[in-house]
Amino acid sequence: MKPPSRTPLASVLSTCVLVLALAVTASALTALVKRAAPATAAAGPGRHWVNTWTGMPQLTEPANLPPAPYTGEKSVLVDTTLRQTVRVTAGGPRIRLRFSNAYGDTPLPLTAVTVALPRDGEAGASAVEPGTLRRVTFAGRDSTTVPVGAQMVSDPLDFELRAGSELTVTAYTARGQASLALTSHPGSRTTSYLAHGDHTRDRDLPGATAVDHWYLLSDVEVLASGRSEAVALVGDSLTDGRGSTTNGNDRWPDQFYDRLHSSPATSDIAVLNQAAGGNRVLNDGLGPNVLARLDRDVLSRSGVAWLILFEGVNDIGTADATPAAQRAVTDDLIAGYRQIVVRAHAQGIRVYGATLTPFGGSTLYDDPAGEREAARQRVNAWIRTPGHFDAVIDFDRAVRDPEAPDRLRPALHAGDWLHLNPEGYGVLAAAVPAGLFRHTS
Repeated sequence: MKPPSRTPLASVLSTCVLVLALAVTASALTALVKRAAPATAAAGPGRHWVNTWTGMPQLTEPANLPPAPYTGEKSVLVDTTLRQTVRVTAGGPRIRLRFSNAYGDTPLPLTAVTVALPRDGEAGASAVEPGTLRRVTFAGRDSTTVPVGAQMVSDPLDFELRAGSELTVTAYTARGQASLALTSHPGSRTTSYLAHGDHTRDRDLPGATAVDHWYLLSDVEVLASGRSEAVALVGDSLTDGRGSTTNGNDRWPDQFYDRLHSSPATSDIAVLNQAAGGNRVLNDGLGPNVLARLDRDVLSRSGVAWLILFEGVNDIGTADATPAAQRAVTDDLIAGYRQIVVRAHAQGIRVYGATLTPFGGSTLYDDPAGEREAARQRVNAWIRTPGHFDAVIDFDRAVRDPEAPDRLRPALHAGDWLHLNPEGYGVLAAAVPAGLFRHTS
């Protein structure tokens, strides 16, 4: 008779050792994950990061570079403090800044950065409210260098922001950028200030040089409530605000934001103006075309749930005023719109199409044979057709002259029959149905 086998006991012991090892490994892995995710822990329960302000990055044209002596032959912003204000559209207890070197061909060194509230809460103010100034850090350090083509995100900073308020951001770069390839948003319609030396901690900048451009800063994010989401507005100079009031915050996106925040149902929605003058859907203009910048300016932004697309006039206006050229640009625009919808839907973003507004009488785009107007009508007919967008916003109907539908109402344009004045932008803002922005979560 064989002695009893010892194999079952060995198997039991092996199993116990394996279970213990797995338990230890799981505990270590859990601890590792917790240590590796400080950003999630920092967000806190029921809060998440949402973009509260954006300025579409562009390559600065020579005419929009900082004036002398802040621009030299081969460098810009050497030993320079830059102070600028931006209007935020969502509030919260913590913020982060993003600085862009998207168009730089040399690294961008930032020596020191601070934030504060502007004096009296005014847009374009050179002074800040006493006691509100805070130091901004990057990986715990005062300074950072933004690599070529990249952006740099600051550390989260405890700084209470109220939706609709102004934020002052002051940056100093000792060495400046060692080329003239500067990243900016020229159409700020907001005054910024330049001064030599490090004045990031100064309450005011007396004698500073005023410029109506934003430079380097591309985004502000806020740690917002869990219900807060953002709507991104993609457009050209009509959305960027040409014809609006400098430091007046009366572009149509501003007035649309004011409408949303007047109602408790939509008061936690951020509005992100991702527009630039001269921009086009299909080809580069002032800034990359929409198909090229969609990922950067919309799909990668924090908290975006909706997209309003109001762009195409510059595509039509810069194409030859011939039947063949206008038919081609119409077909290409519609194909481009389809691409934008598909790519946004893949990220769970609803897309609303806005009809193109009239430009009859504009010396820039109107043509005697009406070929461009015919193209605009064809594009608008496609936009209005159900099933192409998640909803349609009829800006054309809102601002066109009933007596001359190829033209803007005379009281609404800024003098060129193409861009609108603040009253006209208010009409656009009122034409966006607030009911389109029901929370997605």
